[in-house]
Amino acid sequence: MAAVSNVPPGQPARVLSGMRPTGRLHLGHYHGVLKNWVRLQHEYECFYFVADWHALTTHYEEPDVVRENIWDMVIDWLAADVDPHHATLFIQSHVPQHAELHTLLSMITPLSWLERVPSYKDQQLQLKDRDLSTFGFLGYPLLQSADILIYRAGLVPVGEDQVAHVELTREIARRFNHLYGRKPGYEDRAKEAIKKLGKKTGTLYRELRTGYLEKGDRTALEKARALLEKQKNISIGDKERLYGYLEGGGKIILPEPQALLTPSPKVPGLDGQKMSKSYNNIIALRDEPDEIEQKMRTMPTDPARVRRSDPGDPEKCPVWPFHQVYSDDDTRRWVQEGCRTAGIGCIECKKKVIDAVIAELEPIRKRAADYSSDPTLVKNIIAEGCERAQDAAEETLTDVRQAMGLTYN
Repeated sequence: MAAVSNVPPGQPARVLSGMRPTGRLHLGHYHGVLKNWVRLQHEYECFYFVADWHALTTHYEEPDVVRENIWDMVIDWLAADVDPHHATLFIQSHVPQHAELHTLLSMITPLSWLERVPSYKDQQLQLKDRDLSTFGFLGYPLLQSADILIYRAGLVPVGEDQVAHVELTREIARRFNHLYGRKPGYEDRAKEAIKKLGKKTGTLYRELRTGYLEKGDRTALEKARALLEKQKNISIGDKERLYGYLEGGGKIILPEPQALLTPSPKVPGLDGQKMSKSYNNIIALRDEPDEIEQKMRTMPTDPARVRRSDPGDPEKCPVWPFHQVYSDDDTRRWVQEGCRTAGIGCIECKKKVIDAVIAELEPIRKRAADYSSDPTLVKNIIAEGCERAQDAAEETLTDVRQAMGLTYN
């Protein structure tokens, strides 16, 4: 687990995570995100939000769909045991401080930082049917950074593909603290120390520092540190000052978050691809037992098993990943041996995971039915969460406005 040493003293270790409102959730969401949220809510102060503004970056022509999806998704969170007594649940657009911080951070964020985010070009290729040539789409990684920084979150649970977004947030926080968190006279003393390096070394130090602070070039940072280590003609105090000046230095107004990489089982879709509504291969959290059984009984299996007597290979069968999630060691050994020797049929093999999936989803489906029958309760939970989120966000914005000189009292 990543360290949270960057959380200011006296402030609880916070976790921030959100999901785009895609409607009712499925097993992929449950094992990939929600189970982790349930665990984290008992270990940290957690803020979980509906990322409706993020949904509009790619679905701005479909606002009605976004609105309808929000409440279905929140009900599934609650049904999965995300507890509003242990976590703050809210809707992004109901906390306007996110937008204000996003605007303020946009004033200091180099355009090149946003253009180099890997998902920017990846999504343009994946969503060719949508017009993504908008400022909102280019700027959504910065909005993600504002989401994190507005709560001074120390940890952000992400998969490997999202680490770059957290690193961008760290760079933005570092740049903000450098610009607005310096003590009076700090920069003047640092510039005097640079002069003591000599003309050639001083010029190189400034170039490397600029490369890191403006372009996020970590190689430049390491080279600058190595350069300082070799210096013999400056005092220890000046050397430490120049080390700090490399990364901004001064008061930490926006703490740098850490990516929290949490292993989660991969639950594929019914056809072996990624589970997704767009592929029509999902098991929804609220599917009825008969529907689950029908879906899983018709799943494709190892193509080598044309007849019951044909041996197969579990590694080539879409059902096997379900056994890896739901079955114990004895059952998995039974599957491996039975499939490879044709000792068991595909229906027998599937029955084990069908029963396990139905058993897991039964309490979730019942809780979802209870929440669906009381929409006022669900909306009150979100309203209370939005109030708590606004209070926490306003504390950060008060400090940000003051640091940027926007308090004209």
